[in-house]
Amino acid sequence: MNDFLNQIRLVADWLTSSAQWHGDEGIPARLVEHLTYSGLSLLCAALIGLSAGLLVGHTGRGAFAVASVANLARAIPTFGLVVLVVTLAGLSTAPVLVALVALAVPPILINTFEGVRGVDPATRDAARGVGMTEWEVLVKVEVPMALPLILLGLRVAAIQVVATATVAAYPGLGGLGRFIVDGLARNDYELVIGGSTVVVALALVVQAAFTALGRAVVSPGLRVSAPKT
Repeated sequence: MNDFLNQIRLVADWLTSSAQWHGDEGIPARLVEHLTYSGLSLLCAALIGLSAGLLVGHTGRGAFAVASVANLARAIPTFGLVVLVVTLAGLSTAPVLVALVALAVPPILINTFEGVRGVDPATRDAARGVGMTEWEVLVKVEVPMALPLILLGLRVAAIQVVATATVAAYPGLGGLGRFIVDGLARNDYELVIGGSTVVVALALVVQAAFTALGRAVVSPGLRVSAPKT
């Protein structure tokens, strides 16, 4: 128990040390790098996942292919993908972004597809009956009703990306994973635990942000039945 308390104290000292909050290797600089990798990856994944999910969910065409591709992408080990792409493409940000995008697309794609396809067919027919075009049905009816699931997919993807973006440090890049990799290399577990704590805190902030966004944009009636996971 004393050893555990000592570790907690050491990590607290590390986190509150002024040296960790200044310079190119401080927490703010590493956080900016981490958010850059995560943000770019999530943006690319959202463009792919939302576009495909909305299209297939609205038309119903290609549902089996979407599910198969999403499940295949979900089975790809992220770190193995990073190593493979680094080997083929060389050391750059591309391997990290490719791996993180591949990780983030499946939850966005599947939740968007299921959210749109789950809209009551009678509601769609009523919208068409009052003269709405297919685009208006999608944007004004299906998307608002599917929004809880769409946001759930984005939230899951964002948390996974933030947590997994630590792999950016393995091919020699930056981000919060640099603390973990350097700590393991030096047998400095204070650095490892401190870096891990910052990553966990960032993931919790991301989850809280998406929860707040959901409360702001989702209709109260839909929010009641929205998934909690």
